[in-house]
Amino acid sequence: MTAKSAAAAARATVYGYPRQGPNRELKKAVEGYWKGRVTAEALRTTAAELRAANWRQLADAGIDEVPTGDFSYYDHVLDTTVMVGAIPGRHRDAVAADPLDGYFAMARGTQDVAPLEMTKWFDTNYHYLVPELGPDTVFAADPAKQIAELGEALALGLGARPVLVGPVTYLLLAKPAPGVPADFEPLTLLDRLLPVYAEVLADLRAAGAEWVQLDEPALVQDRTPAELDTAAHAYRALGSLTDRPKLLVASYFDRLGDALPVLAKAPVDGLALDFTDAAAANLDALAAVGGLPGKRLVAGVVNGRNVWINDLEKSLATLGTLLGLADRVDVAASCSLLHVPLDTALERDIEPPVRRWLAFARQKTAEVVTLARGLALGTDAITGELAANRADLAARATSPITHDPAVRARAAVRDTDARRSQPYAERAAAQRAHLRLPILPTTTIGSFPQTGELRTARADLRTGRIDTAGYEERIRAEIQDVVSFQEKAGLDVLVHGEPERNDMVQYFAEQLTGYLATEQGWVQSYGTRYVRPPILAGDISRPEPMTVRWTTYAQSLTDRPVKGMLTGPVTMLAWSFVRDDQPLGDTARQVALALRDEVDDLEAGGTSVIQVDEPALRETLPLRTVDRPAYLAWATEAFRLSTGGVRPDTQIHTHMCYAEFGDIVQAIDDLDADVISLEAARSHMQVARELAAHGYPREAGPGVYDIHSPRVPSTEEAAELLRTGLRAIPAERLWVNPDCGLKTRGWPETRASLENLVAAARAVREELSAS
Repeated sequence: MTAKSAAAAARATVYGYPRQGPNRELKKAVEGYWKGRVTAEALRTTAAELRAANWRQLADAGIDEVPTGDFSYYDHVLDTTVMVGAIPGRHRDAVAADPLDGYFAMARGTQDVAPLEMTKWFDTNYHYLVPELGPDTVFAADPAKQIAELGEALALGLGARPVLVGPVTYLLLAKPAPGVPADFEPLTLLDRLLPVYAEVLADLRAAGAEWVQLDEPALVQDRTPAELDTAAHAYRALGSLTDRPKLLVASYFDRLGDALPVLAKAPVDGLALDFTDAAAANLDALAAVGGLPGKRLVAGVVNGRNVWINDLEKSLATLGTLLGLADRVDVAASCSLLHVPLDTALERDIEPPVRRWLAFARQKTAEVVTLARGLALGTDAITGELAANRADLAARATSPITHDPAVRARAAVRDTDARRSQPYAERAAAQRAHLRLPILPTTTIGSFPQTGELRTARADLRTGRIDTAGYEERIRAEIQDVVSFQEKAGLDVLVHGEPERNDMVQYFAEQLTGYLATEQGWVQSYGTRYVRPPILAGDISRPEPMTVRWTTYAQSLTDRPVKGMLTGPVTMLAWSFVRDDQPLGDTARQVALALRDEVDDLEAGGTSVIQVDEPALRETLPLRTVDRPAYLAWATEAFRLSTGGVRPDTQIHTHMCYAEFGDIVQAIDDLDADVISLEAARSHMQVARELAAHGYPREAGPGVYDIHSPRVPSTEEAAELLRTGLRAIPAERLWVNPDCGLKTRGWPETRASLENLVAAARAVREELSAS
């Protein structure tokens, strides 16, 4: 096919779409089902209506091929586990009794059965449920969901393409099941899994699928020659099937590297590649392997992870270069639009000229369609769109919002600004003398339950139903209750509970210059947990203290230390939509200096323990090893810059959760925090063993209470986790705490769980004193 005919064939598509609905209808229906207020049939009806609305919206916008199968009640990796029949043994009876309740039990657990482990989806803030596999795992195809959703789209008269997690990525994301040796490699199960995929593909073809997309984002990470050989084997096998639809193998989030020639040679019908940011290297690599003659190329030229408008002329240039490299070039976003909000038109508080800099899912869809039209018909067909795009890009580049000379001048810091005045050993002695905590000190991560009353109070303040004085009285009362409970429960280091905070990033962003807050910019984090990432649009500074007032108020209520709670600079970037017009390290330094002012003010106000959370340090780690040292250098420097000005006897904590920490233990060490708390309950203290293997010299609190499940851990369960932790971390350096904040939990389970946690710490202290 000539370049001209390839352009004429260009079609527009996307890999996935936000699931929640314009008013988070899915969240409300699922949570209503959990509480018994919504029937299973009503939940299914709501889900079907949302899917249909999404597909119609995409088709009306000009998308030629809508995705199916990407919609999920909770998580698409969990959906894949169901599709291939890899149900953990402890959940099989529940799934057999009621597939929907069993599905949610795998996601959330029950009082008697633990859920699947949850961790971050590559370098995003989306969480997936980790498959548990072992040498005895038996796979069995269950494509009912995928076939039903394809049928729904086809019944609407739409061109549709089922989207599945590919078999190689599914196995690479999996972990050994409990009781299986830790060195078991799930990838060894590939030949057992491929016949299941073959059966699913045949069933989808019979149901009317012309194309099926198999997502293989794990191949953009560093892969061994053996793993690449396994991927080649997988796609030789699937590509050689006679009873199958056409196969589109998709990758995203980074460059494919050595995996590109493997997939280019495979007998599949097309590849979908990311051509944004670091993945732009895919273009040169694709040319180096001779392109994809006879195959379809879906070019992800619109960034599916950030909210800035596309540079249409730049993307058209990329698409033009690609025309000679494939039989047909189609246009897409770089990944699923699951990672961005739905529609900028809902943002009434952002000034219209600034709003024009932004593209959420609907706007990105329009960009994809515009680019496909320009590729097919030429730039004359989109003259108006190109002119408007140039004007919007220029307006953003020259706006005073994006450039504050005073902030930029302050960012020229010295190396000593990012170092504590004394080494850890001396600080630790000063902190022990000052704080006088018992062995195995107990604390929480920061937030306490965000009750309906608190959310109502915030809404009433926004709408004027109560005034500021009435709202603040409600916050004071909540802090009093939280502090009183912690004292009675016997916790050693208290928190104020964060009742005034809507979100751990948004709360700070709303008080810093350079940020834009959204009103309806909801993005799924996990399950029914949605967040509104703020938009980091310009240079950052802190006009006035943000947390000092409520922290010092809580400290006035007790003689026990109260932690000041801040969100760290890397997490402020990672959980925002960050500006793309300067290096991330420069932006991190600006945020760190703003936080340093807050840390110093907390200390001056009498706060002796300050926690600067960095749960995103691991998730923001570049997917390619070669890119990691530069990232970790500025990321750890930013943390130290925010905390480096305090006295030796002020104890600096940090916190991380729901990620794989083993490959960043040196970076954790480089933070030079006095105490780190980490998620560990679902992974059975894996991180404690990783810290010990590294020789981590500071204090650590691997979690003993899984806060993402409604179940209440017993005292003995928490105590047993503590004993496991003690086999890796000496008692004088071990803290006792939950995995994460308690914002999403209810008060009854929180009270019971924390009381059991304190009782477990006391029991293990007694064991230690008796030994």
